[in-house]
Amino acid sequence: MVALATAVCLLVYVLGYRFYSKYLAERVFSLDPNARTPAHELEDGIDYVPTNRFVLFGHHWASITGLSPMLGPAVAVIWGWAPAMLWVVLGALLVGCVHDFSALVVSMRARGMSIGKVAEGIIGKRAKSLFHLVIFFGVALAMGVFVFVISDLFSISPSWSHQEPLADTASFPTAVLPSGALVAMAMVMGYLLYRKKFPLLPTTAVGFVLMLVAVWAGVQLPLLGFDRAAWPGGLGWTLILLGYSFMASVLPVWSLLQARDFLNSLLLYLGLLMAYLGIFVTRPEFGAPAFRPDPPGAPSFYPFVFIVIACGAASGFHSLVSSGTTAKQIDNERDARLIGYGGMVGESLLGLLAVLACTAGVLGADGVSPSEVWLSTYADWNSMAALGSKLGVFITGAGHFIAGLGVVDQKMATAFVAVVVVSFALTTLDSATRLLRFNISEIGETLGLTFLGNRYVASALAVGVIGWFAFYEIGGKPAGLALWTLFGTINQLLAGLALLTVTLYLKQRGRNPWLTGVPMVFMLGSTVLAMVSNLKDFWAQLDQGTGPLFAVGSILLVMAVWLVVEAALAFRRARGQAPVESMRISFEQD
Repeated sequence: MVALATAVCLLVYVLGYRFYSKYLAERVFSLDPNARTPAHELEDGIDYVPTNRFVLFGHHWASITGLSPMLGPAVAVIWGWAPAMLWVVLGALLVGCVHDFSALVVSMRARGMSIGKVAEGIIGKRAKSLFHLVIFFGVALAMGVFVFVISDLFSISPSWSHQEPLADTASFPTAVLPSGALVAMAMVMGYLLYRKKFPLLPTTAVGFVLMLVAVWAGVQLPLLGFDRAAWPGGLGWTLILLGYSFMASVLPVWSLLQARDFLNSLLLYLGLLMAYLGIFVTRPEFGAPAFRPDPPGAPSFYPFVFIVIACGAASGFHSLVSSGTTAKQIDNERDARLIGYGGMVGESLLGLLAVLACTAGVLGADGVSPSEVWLSTYADWNSMAALGSKLGVFITGAGHFIAGLGVVDQKMATAFVAVVVVSFALTTLDSATRLLRFNISEIGETLGLTFLGNRYVASALAVGVIGWFAFYEIGGKPAGLALWTLFGTINQLLAGLALLTVTLYLKQRGRNPWLTGVPMVFMLGSTVLAMVSNLKDFWAQLDQGTGPLFAVGSILLVMAVWLVVEAALAFRRARGQAPVESMRISFEQD
């Protein structure tokens, strides 16, 4: 059953990319291979850098991926494997991929400006301010959760031991050494490729082999030779991660992000290939039910299955990556199909693997069936609060699929998956901090605060806000799950904004707006319902410290209503306008 379902999903991905993305690229957006892209027009060696499409695909894929497509489905399968699988696959092809690709194209045709700046040109200044607020809250909150989860994975729990370093599904200090090695190797690769002009293939091959050696070394030296008492705890790792985010945000994009993301993408290619092959070799069965409509303590199935999965199927955050960094590096317009639509297919493949690993990769032991193990792991909604341990379910489940190939044992397979998870989380963390820096600078431009245009000042402010969310607690306990569902609503609101912008872009130019307009309506409807539900929960728990979350949620609900009004006004204006002949967006030079 699992192998058959997987085969059908993979076939649907192939058909979606082959036909639907081609229709969008050629018939809707008319990609022009002779157009001069912002990477060439505004090349500066820091943010605007013409980049090989395969390198940029890896950078883009790694930047949008992070923890979300693994963490969201790892929680959402509490409602069963079928709804999660359907939304991850069909939601990606019809909503998420369209969103990412279209945001990339309109930004690329607006001098690589952010989706917020593009919205200003298409909808109006109020839309730009709305984007800025949503981006500020959404990125800072999501990265706060990422920092919290990564620091949790890097820390060691009381049950962790040197003898069986991978037996504890909540602690993976074995990922620290290869994660650090990856950063160092990426900086060396960036220097060799862009300063010394070394050839890409041999440089990448050496870096990738060294990366695999680092994974092996991480298992052999799980604490890098340190005593258990000297190993940093959650606080220490949080501060280290925030410092790393600042450094990555201010460095030129070629010096760290591009090379590290490319290496990360190679790790994920290998990991996905081995895991999916392992599914067909081991032929596991689902331990989870197909549909579980009312898990104890969980919110309603609709809309929260869509909100919780978030990046695994559709994510507003991706429009920030598409328009924030990727659009500034596109070498040729036609590369946008592979990078934008194809990159989201790649993320959805990871989301599908998370669904499978957390429902069919759960193993029984000592006479206990996989179904019993799964039900104890996903007993109720409160068990979801430990986000790190749920991510551990994905890591061990995917490791089981890889180990089934017989190439490596369970220990090494699990260590490899843990490195992939952490390295992608770090990739999104540094890219998102950079995007938040861009956003803060644009807010400063709007408010006349020119000092926020300084990348060091803006990066410091971005890291400070991320840190606040990373340390935030409710009733003395980390607020990870509450923040994650709140992030989901921000994320989908941002997706609705991006789709609104693209829909108007198409309508103004006499092109088919329905392919983006229908997903926009669905995303906004689901988001508003989830926001109202979240506010009810936060209000009922004010005595437990949910006041700040209630305030943020209220602001978001106001912005959602504001968005509906802006959409109605913009469509009303567009109805009486003649189509714009050019597919490009005209902006006056800064």
